[in-house]
Amino acid sequence: MPRCSVLEIETASKAALEAFGAKDWIAASVARAVADAEAHGNVICGLYYLESYCRQLATGRVSGSVDPKVTASRPGSILSDAGYGFAQPAFEAALPMAVAAARENGTASLAVAHAHTCTSLGYFTAQLAAEGLMAIGFTNASPVVAPPGGNQKVIGTNPIAMSVPDGTGGLAVHFDFSTSAVALGKITMAKAAGEEIPLGWAVDAQGVATTNPEAALGGALVSAGGYKGWGFGILAELLAAGMTGSVNSLDVGGLKLPDGPPHGLGQFYFILDPNTHHDGFADRLARLADAVALQEGARLPGSARSPMAEIDVPDALWDLVAQLARGPL
Repeated sequence: MPRCSVLEIETASKAALEAFGAKDWIAASVARAVADAEAHGNVICGLYYLESYCRQLATGRVSGSVDPKVTASRPGSILSDAGYGFAQPAFEAALPMAVAAARENGTASLAVAHAHTCTSLGYFTAQLAAEGLMAIGFTNASPVVAPPGGNQKVIGTNPIAMSVPDGTGGLAVHFDFSTSAVALGKITMAKAAGEEIPLGWAVDAQGVATTNPEAALGGALVSAGGYKGWGFGILAELLAAGMTGSVNSLDVGGLKLPDGPPHGLGQFYFILDPNTHHDGFADRLARLADAVALQEGARLPGSARSPMAEIDVPDALWDLVAQLARGPL
């Protein structure tokens, strides 16, 4: 199993994306996100996704050549239309305007419309926190979650992420989680490994709770925390689709299917200057952090987050990356 540096992963990912038709700056933007996911142990959103990106570039399901269009409908309302391209360059193109709007107005929103799946939502909120701003993000995905008591897929895993700056360029609080009980990838990985899944992750086609990953894939995921998670999933759906003019989860095919219409998904971000109303935000944050730190083994979410410089990549996956870098066969 090769041990690869984050730079090696980023370089190889960029080469693969360019080989399948993405232009330089777009390939670089997506490759940075792939490498960041690997650096933080988020294997589902890292190299594991690279083949899908490349295959969908080849079929035209995602565009690697369109430049995002960034506009401001109001002083604190920024929109980046991805044009059915990748979410990462659409966010990157809008970031300076969104940051400036939040600093000027105290709060701003950034809507990313008509985009490919953003994979790791927290990757984006963390960039806003690095600018000294607090950010809350929402996105939707292909339908895999049934309502409580139901058995039909209606919304996606619909993640929510939040990043809070620590005042020194780092993160004091950071979380990124799906509003479903588990990410769909965990079930596909369990099926591939021949393992059962915990009860409470999914229901079968009849709406009955199951531990069989194959039955779960034929049924639906459930929301984390029952009705509470369902409510947060609906919140993410309405912001990501409704506020951006993008598609509902119901209207998106499987995210990793090579063929089909573009994803057309949305992301929505609330961006806040922590010192808008008073200068005591840091004191309140410290008070909270100190109370948590007094309890052995406890921590604020994301406070111990530290990227790895090198990652062990499975041989088969690294061989696939090398093959992708050679372009379509």
